[in-house]
Amino acid sequence: MEQLTDPFARAITYLRVSVTDRCDFRCSYCMDEGTRFLPRADLLSLEELDRLCSVFIGLGVRKLRLTGGEPLLRRNVMSLFRGLSRHLETGALHELTLTTNGSTLAAHAADLAACGVRRVNVSLDSLRADRFRAITRRGDLGAVLAGIAAASAAGLRVKINTVALRGVNEDELIDLASWAGAEGHDLSFIEVMPVGEMPMQDRAATFLSLAEVRARLADHLTLTDLPETTGGPARYVRAAETGQRIGFITPLSHGFCEACNRVRISATGTLFPCLGQEGGTDLRAPLRGSEGDAALTRAIRAAIGRKPRGHDFGYGAGGATGQVGRGMNQTGG
Repeated sequence: MEQLTDPFARAITYLRVSVTDRCDFRCSYCMDEGTRFLPRADLLSLEELDRLCSVFIGLGVRKLRLTGGEPLLRRNVMSLFRGLSRHLETGALHELTLTTNGSTLAAHAADLAACGVRRVNVSLDSLRADRFRAITRRGDLGAVLAGIAAASAAGLRVKINTVALRGVNEDELIDLASWAGAEGHDLSFIEVMPVGEMPMQDRAATFLSLAEVRARLADHLTLTDLPETTGGPARYVRAAETGQRIGFITPLSHGFCEACNRVRISATGTLFPCLGQEGGTDLRAPLRGSEGDAALTRAIRAAIGRKPRGHDFGYGAGGATGQVGRGMNQTGG
């Protein structure tokens, strides 16, 4: 079947699928404390998620990431991983992975490895228990570190994702990089984005350019640029002292859209061609409207045909530009 390609000749090979909008954290830059979650009845069933992912794989998607919210909170989510692993066995899918806050990773790490998952991304913005709880508003750092350790013990590669926040965790970014390197984990720093219905003046106040972060790291580590990319937003360096890869995801200070190879699907079946644009396409109706996949495939191709060149994120004296109202937990983080 013909490869999915957007209007700018970018092949779409990477799909991020939210399996739930629910999360057991309320990270200050991501969700409002009073966030209301969708009724469970509005979510796609696990069987529907499997079918939807399988259609995308048939259209050329080779990397599939399950997200949320917190994906491991979805009841029976491991049955979805087990079902999707059949595409790894046939070679149609090259990678099945997830992004998690790590709170329950210890209980699932071995099962994930058994399903063919080889890498996981874990969000971790502080190594100080009190600060971690303040950022997440309820998270237990010990449980997350135990989850990371369990993932490593199960043979999973762990990449740490850290949002760089001015005035919040900027004083320990070097410590986080050193810790991750000592533990054998790659690390990606992320600039805070104007996503979600939260006060943008607060978001802008905590924005920290990763150009500044890299300069600080370079005072402590010998960094060498790497030519490799994942087709995605990160630009990588190698730290000579630890051997780890460090990525910089810079949606604000340096646009990353030119080689975008990904789209996102919400837990309700809405396809978002761009993280930084409001437009979405409902795939739930064609998914449920026919036992065959022809209508669903047409809807997917039409949605990819509307994928924009890039986002409009920005921060300025007047606050944020290009703000997206839906939260990351709704989009699929």
